[in-house]
Amino acid sequence: MVIFQGYSAECRELSVCTRAFRTSSAMAKDRNFDDDEVKVRALLTKMISQLGFSCFIPKEGNKKKSDHNANSEHNKAWLLAESGGCGGAELTGADPQSVHSSFRFSLCSQVELESMSISSSTSATVLMVNLDNGLNESRAKELKWRRIQSLERSISPVASCLVRFSYGEILAATCNFSKGRVLGRGALSFVFRGRVGLRSTVAIKKLDKEDKESSKAFCRELMIASSLHNPNIVPLVGYCIDPEKGLFLVYKYVSGGSLERHLHDTKKGVKRNSTVPWSVRYKVALGIAQAINYLHNGTERCVVHRDIKPSNILLSSKKIPKLCDFGLATWTSAPSVPFLCKTVKGTFGYLAPEYFQHGKVSDKTDVYAFGVVLLELLTGRKPIEARRPAGEENLVIWAKPLLQKGKGGIGELLDPGIKCTLRNTSQIMQMIQAAAACVSSEESRRPGIREISSILRGEEEPLYISRKKSSYSGIIDCYNPQQQTKSEMNSHLALAMLGVSEFEDDDHLYHR
Repeated sequence: MVIFQGYSAECRELSVCTRAFRTSSAMAKDRNFDDDEVKVRALLTKMISQLGFSCFIPKEGNKKKSDHNANSEHNKAWLLAESGGCGGAELTGADPQSVHSSFRFSLCSQVELESMSISSSTSATVLMVNLDNGLNESRAKELKWRRIQSLERSISPVASCLVRFSYGEILAATCNFSKGRVLGRGALSFVFRGRVGLRSTVAIKKLDKEDKESSKAFCRELMIASSLHNPNIVPLVGYCIDPEKGLFLVYKYVSGGSLERHLHDTKKGVKRNSTVPWSVRYKVALGIAQAINYLHNGTERCVVHRDIKPSNILLSSKKIPKLCDFGLATWTSAPSVPFLCKTVKGTFGYLAPEYFQHGKVSDKTDVYAFGVVLLELLTGRKPIEARRPAGEENLVIWAKPLLQKGKGGIGELLDPGIKCTLRNTSQIMQMIQAAAACVSSEESRRPGIREISSILRGEEEPLYISRKKSSYSGIIDCYNPQQQTKSEMNSHLALAMLGVSEFEDDDHLYHR
């Protein structure tokens, strides 16, 4: 008996060898048996050397295997090649010199193979090729547990500060993940409203367990979100790790809904009934500016959110804005110290030019996105609207010439539902100036969030303006990538790469 465990390429080799066997059988009638024997032995030698066959005589004791090995082998498929009779019957009357002259091929399972009665005295030769090239079930489970153990070690420094929920508690809190409990969804997750205990309402983020990156994303978000403590940031309450059911993050529930729903929502084709008051819009701008400033300057390590947009800004019952969803957030060594990421992630319309063109990430990435949010608060428009007239589809491109007009552009910029009064004119102008500074296409001319906060609050001579007044007098830049020549774009790329350190931002989260 000869056994080989391999793949399709080796099966093709076996087929070639078999045809050679049959050819040798036909030639045996006219030629000397000695020539046939030499050829057959040469072919078998080739199979042994190239395919790694091993020969042995089966013993009764070898048929008895442990239950563990039997279970792991039952899923394997075998290609059976028998010489002579069926099921290992002896070759009666066969010439010993042409024992390989007649082969039968069939597929069988491990159970069927073991049930075949092949005695040790049988002169038939059996070639068995294992066609299974995948992981068996026990191996897959072992790898899954290793990943879970690695994940547990990675989050151990902060795990004691959070509540660990069981999967049963998650299931009960969401009413078995009822569709009526869905709050939103992302590219790799769903968010459900749930109730834990008698009074606590939470938002449960369920990550896609089939995604290969879910463990890394879970670890990164948990590590970052658990370290944040600010009134304008949604706090992380706890988590759940279940090897079979997946990974879950549990946040405090914010009852007022998202800013996107208040500004843009058209539920069942019907527009919102009321316009968000200017006082609320201005309050949102100040609150989110404080949240971003905390991320960039108020923590031990600078955090870049990378996905600031109205759907990730929640409003409490008292209209206090809270930044949420840290699924794309990452640490940087310090504010204004950029790095290159391998893949660009985020929402189109909010991505800074240096980010989506070159993968360059820094705190200025968030500043640009915040500028787009300010434009949405001012205009009531979405960042990208294909149904708009030509030239108005992109909010930033449409708004820049109007921002240059200062007070003269208020009438065209401002949401028609907002009235410009003596009381709010100064706040509107402050938001216009802040938005214009944020959406500067050149990262070097884009202020940090501290300076943006100063502009929003109307503080005289903000630090950035006083320092850069000569080159920043109008706040607006006239940079238009579409009008640049190829040489200018190459020059811009070279400048964009200055001072960039290249590293993968997630690697430090895992034990290597």
